[in-house]
Amino acid sequence: MEKIYTIPVNEAFEASQADSACGCPFCTLYRKLEENELDLILGASMMEPDVRIKTNEQGFCKTHYDMMFTRKNRLGMALMLESHLNQLSGEISGKGFAALKGVGVDSMKRLEKLEGSCYVCGRIEFSLEKMFETAVLLWQSDSAFRDKLRAQPYICLPHYRMFIEYGRRGLSKKLFGDFYKEVSTVVNTYFDSLREDVSWFCKKFDYRYDAEPWGNAKDAVERAIKFTSGDMHRKEPDTKK
Repeated sequence: MEKIYTIPVNEAFEASQADSACGCPFCTLYRKLEENELDLILGASMMEPDVRIKTNEQGFCKTHYDMMFTRKNRLGMALMLESHLNQLSGEISGKGFAALKGVGVDSMKRLEKLEGSCYVCGRIEFSLEKMFETAVLLWQSDSAFRDKLRAQPYICLPHYRMFIEYGRRGLSKKLFGDFYKEVSTVVNTYFDSLREDVSWFCKKFDYRYDAEPWGNAKDAVERAIKFTSGDMHRKEPDTKK
């Protein structure tokens, strides 16, 4: 019987099984988690004291600042930034003798820590970990899920690595061998066809192949980027049009 926590994982795998354009199921899960977190941070969670404490400390990465900005809630962002900047000012504004005594070093360490942190990224990563654990559990306990896995168009390389790692943690050595083979078969099958498409794309710029059909190579570059680095962020509308 399907559990509530397995529904998002099953839905993502079913969507990619039905339509290869959906791509990596874990990228789909990431985008859904990202949408949810962005909705929350600019909505119900914005003024919650415990959330504000965390956003003051962690800040946001450039990607998620940009995505929040396009949602046209500038007042919400300004309120968060006001609080965040006020806290940062108190933490890094060592002056005079205080700076000479080492406060300046602490300030730079604080800024270095901030460069690697993002409230939204942290929330997504926490939830995505549970999705990987659930996917491994489903592979182990549900034969129908194994069929869905085998029917995936591909799993992007970043999520392939993570999926294998969670399988290594959650499965016995015997089961892990089968798991590794099934997941890797999906990835390597796509890998081989993608390499052929990228090579054919390159050849099509040689006049000797000008009359040959493109086949599946026209979007090979875009697909290679998604495969090697993931397709994890919602595409923003082009506001310049």
